[in-house]
Amino acid sequence: MAKQDSFLMTVLRWLQRKLVHTIVVPTDPFADLNLDPNKPLIYVMKTESFSDMAALSDVTAKFGLPSPYDELKCQGQSLPRVVCLSRAKPMIGQRPSSEAFLDEFKTLLEMHQANPELEIQLVPVSLFWGRTPGKEDDTMKAAVLEREDPTWLRKFFMILFLGRHNFVQFSNAVSLRYMADEHGSDERIAHKLARVARVHFSRQRKVMTGPSLPRRQNLLHGLLNSDSVQRAIEEEVQSKKITPAEAKAKAVEYIDEIAADYSDNLVRIAERMLTWLWNKLYKGINVKGAEHVRQLHHDGHEIVYVPCHRSHMDYLLLSYILYFQGMVPPHIAAGINLNFWPAGPMFRRGGAFFIRRSFNGNKLYTAVFREYLDQLFTKGYSVEYFTEGGRSRTGRLLSPKTGMLAMTLNSVLRGIERPITLVPVYLGYDHVMEVATYHKELSGKKKQKESLWQVFGALRKLGNFGQGYVNFGEPITIQSYLNEKVGDWREQIAQNPNAKPSWLTPVVNGLANKVMTHINDAAAASSVTLTSMVLLASEQNALERRQLSRQLDLYLNLLNKVPYTGYTSVVDGDGDSLIEQGLELKKLVREEDALGEIISIEPLQLLAMSYYRNNILHLLIVPSLLSSILTQHELVDRQTIKQICHAFYPLLQAELFMDLADLDRYIDSVLDRFIAEGLISEDDAFEINASKIDQLLLLAAVVDESMQRYAMLFNLLVAKPDIERSDLESESHQLAQRLGNIHGITAPEFYDKKLYGCLSSKLKELGYLDDESHLTEVTRIRDYANGLLRTSVRQTIVQSVAQVH
Repeated sequence: MAKQDSFLMTVLRWLQRKLVHTIVVPTDPFADLNLDPNKPLIYVMKTESFSDMAALSDVTAKFGLPSPYDELKCQGQSLPRVVCLSRAKPMIGQRPSSEAFLDEFKTLLEMHQANPELEIQLVPVSLFWGRTPGKEDDTMKAAVLEREDPTWLRKFFMILFLGRHNFVQFSNAVSLRYMADEHGSDERIAHKLARVARVHFSRQRKVMTGPSLPRRQNLLHGLLNSDSVQRAIEEEVQSKKITPAEAKAKAVEYIDEIAADYSDNLVRIAERMLTWLWNKLYKGINVKGAEHVRQLHHDGHEIVYVPCHRSHMDYLLLSYILYFQGMVPPHIAAGINLNFWPAGPMFRRGGAFFIRRSFNGNKLYTAVFREYLDQLFTKGYSVEYFTEGGRSRTGRLLSPKTGMLAMTLNSVLRGIERPITLVPVYLGYDHVMEVATYHKELSGKKKQKESLWQVFGALRKLGNFGQGYVNFGEPITIQSYLNEKVGDWREQIAQNPNAKPSWLTPVVNGLANKVMTHINDAAAASSVTLTSMVLLASEQNALERRQLSRQLDLYLNLLNKVPYTGYTSVVDGDGDSLIEQGLELKKLVREEDALGEIISIEPLQLLAMSYYRNNILHLLIVPSLLSSILTQHELVDRQTIKQICHAFYPLLQAELFMDLADLDRYIDSVLDRFIAEGLISEDDAFEINASKIDQLLLLAAVVDESMQRYAMLFNLLVAKPDIERSDLESESHQLAQRLGNIHGITAPEFYDKKLYGCLSSKLKELGYLDDESHLTEVTRIRDYANGLLRTSVRQTIVQSVAQVH
């Protein structure tokens, strides 16, 4: 009989493998969780299930984890490898008692009490057959397919219809050593451990499937009947002299224009299509920091994703990654320009809600949109919006638009108790499809309106795009941020809930800049961004291969040994492997002469490569400034280097969204790294190793364009101490065009008027504008900047300023 049972189980497992495709979360349990392969482990599952055990067995075999079917041999005892909180539910009758499983918990705790050296890891494992969140009034479908606690018959239908969407999620291990030491081993503790596990599994399900979705009609009805929208309708009637029915119809029109209509069926179909698309486009999508975000979801935070905006791919990529990382794709604030057929309806079904570029004082539209956003937060849906407002055309982060952040913060002020947490996301690509279009727009060509033909045009150009990068930055919980900036904000709002606080605008502006800084903190240094940084710093955008490889190795060592932040990622490999990747992507070309290989930027890619360099310019800008100081000053010590760096750092912060925690310590670490690399030696002053000066000169060239901008600004300030800010922006932009024409500067951001506006704003904040008391300091910084320029460039700036003056 046992042989017959064994044969039957083998056949059933074989059939299940044919029907099931399992996705593991996280993708690498040992790397992402605190699992110790040298300590025994036991799996904890919610419900006893043959199909769940079979799916788990296939996964553990793949990752080299112990099989759930193998007993754990420990202290002469044979223990089951899996502890379940409840037995399987029969077709008819009551579920069997779970006391046996509680006894297993108690036995494990007693074993730890008896043996202080023992430490078993409890690893919670959740299995999900499909991820349909269900509607708020679901009936039969949820009962048959998505029931949390199915009978074997329902489970059969779930495997049949949803087997291709099976997720196995591992959670952080719990140390039974810690539990036994802290809480003992009696039955009460075993019950508590089981109770905590049940809460954990319940939260995991919510993270994986999300909250129930409202019926669209119910959503419309709820929005229309909210107090804020009702007041706005009444005000519309009074101000526009229209009937209540007309005002209500307009509100309905706005709701229909804005609201998403999320469909899990479309998401499942899109998952298949996007998997095909990413496999066709990219050799891999690299993800960093997802586990921390998953934990925030698990802890009940309302998550707002705030990614940088490089490409229309951003919407798809982030949702896709979140889905496969065991989180629900967010509701995405998309520009109304994307609401064209057929993309608009598909985006809406995928969770997009549409927002106009400007509200233009339309109070009814504003009220409807704010109430819709409030409802998303209240119901627990994660949200995504781009604080830059549009896609970056230069590769740098744009100055943030604060509208959506202000609305999010207002939702907190109106009384949402759940912690609302902003999660900055860095999105990077080895190839951005729109880059060529961006350069045309920067040169004055009108931006094309999005259309179906653009989509087809993009599909025709699909090819090898290399790697994609999704790095989650340091989260910002809005309530905590408010507590830090305005300690009594709750009391102030309670006293006068309808008044706009005087501190609101500066707090929103500060929050926006913090978000952008945290995005840059999570930058990904890739093969394309690093090779572009090296080659664009060379005179002819070409280097001998060995020199290029050696320079790339230097940058890799700098970024790995002196990390910019803990959220930054750096590509694996060495200089040679990075060059090969660039050649494969056709970003670089190779030529040979009698002395060896020469690597250069493919001529058609020259402007595009400046875009990729700008993605990570901030990561190496301070090391570049240090190199510039070292190569332009014969004798210089640490104190002088720090003094010069501190003079320019506020401007670098403003244009590159930087915020190094301890600038002096970072400078010391980089200089020590230079010494370790043999680039310099230090006695009372630094001395350059003549055999490696070429490496310092190449690195120094990275900061050249920034120094040229600062030299123009400070030369103008010294020549015209009372210059108005608008005139400073205009004249510095004119100087930039002149300098570019004479010295062949092609970087698009060099001519960006907005950048000079950002810098002039920072100069005003520092007191350098309209305040002649700072003239001595301004003159000192001008001299620093002039001293870091090539002679020809310095002469052009000085002579041009004299002519203007």
